[in-house]
Amino acid sequence: MDLTSVYRAEYGRCVATLTRLLGDIGLAEEAVQDAFAVAMEKWAQPGEEVPRNPGAWIVTTARNRALDRIRRESTREARHAQALLLHQPEETEEVGPVRDDQLRLIFTCCHPALSPLAQTALTLRLLGGLEVPEIARAYLAPEATISQRIVRAKKKIRDAGIPYRVPAEAELPHRLPPVLTVLYLIFNEGYTATTGPLLRTDLSAEAVRLARALADLMPDEPEVLGLLALLLLTEARRPARTAPSGEIVTLAEQDRTLWNRELIAEGHELVRRCLRRDRPGPYQIQAAINAVHTDGPATDWRQVLALYDQLMALTPTPIVALNRAVAVAEVHGPAVALAAVEELDIPGYHLLPATRADLLARLGRTDEAVAAYAEAITLATNDTERTFLETRRADLADEARG
Repeated sequence: MDLTSVYRAEYGRCVATLTRLLGDIGLAEEAVQDAFAVAMEKWAQPGEEVPRNPGAWIVTTARNRALDRIRRESTREARHAQALLLHQPEETEEVGPVRDDQLRLIFTCCHPALSPLAQTALTLRLLGGLEVPEIARAYLAPEATISQRIVRAKKKIRDAGIPYRVPAEAELPHRLPPVLTVLYLIFNEGYTATTGPLLRTDLSAEAVRLARALADLMPDEPEVLGLLALLLLTEARRPARTAPSGEIVTLAEQDRTLWNRELIAEGHELVRRCLRRDRPGPYQIQAAINAVHTDGPATDWRQVLALYDQLMALTPTPIVALNRAVAVAEVHGPAVALAAVEELDIPGYHLLPATRADLLARLGRTDEAVAAYAEAITLATNDTERTFLETRRADLADEARG
């Protein structure tokens, strides 16, 4: 078993479990990191194997290390914490509306005392095990900014005594927006990883699992159902997203028989439930767009464009505008779409020059398209995406010479 994969798969669960046991997020993370360092060294030795349940090994080791650290402290508060930890059973019965350690950790980190960016950045770091560069990419923000927000958020949780606890029922809706954002970003990192292989199925699967748990917790919240539908319908297309050799396959070229029909059926049913509630929100509309993509043998682009118009009315961001331009190109042609794209400014976002390159190529402006692909390649951080863009650029260059 690849040790890096173990780390990625188990990190969030271990931090969440140990936070419940210790009641201290900072101490829990430090202990888990120490335990993983021990595990990586131990399991890499000849003749050693990764335990059948590596997460349990990590939690036990981290708990013992945290206890050793507390024993070395001499303050009255530390001795009290030691007593609590010594008498803490391995598993305690959960109380309150949230019975999932990781989901509880998300709600805890999304405390209103923290800024929205700090809430989601901290949760992505603790729960998803995402590194600072990965979080920065998700927000199109400088790495230094994200790192500072995470450090400040941990300090505020400690200094303000923000408890690790289950939110009361009345608090759940108020905490919901950043929770939805976190799950969405974790899934996105799994669907298109910042670096390395294109997919991190551990993150995608965990985001779906947590979205299901959230839907069980809040079944009357349309945006929760919308997010779950969006993740399911996107995940359903994953089997056709890459060729056997690993390269990206675009939506138009995907073999739809490979799509997961069970996930599509479940996603469509969730979208219908949202429509019956008639309280549209951004995740519901994105889910509806994906429902159109997965309905029938081909995409109804006029319907997709109409949905993007609704999404733009709710969340008029440059990235939504860029995605809308793709639908505009299918309905009104690449020239109209290119005019819209030229008005956008999304620094560091490789899909902006990549989309522009595709539209230029369709208009026969090959030299400009090659240059736009070159820009996209310099911005792309994922190896698979970069290879895809390099292939497109090479094909265009060959066409221009030929």
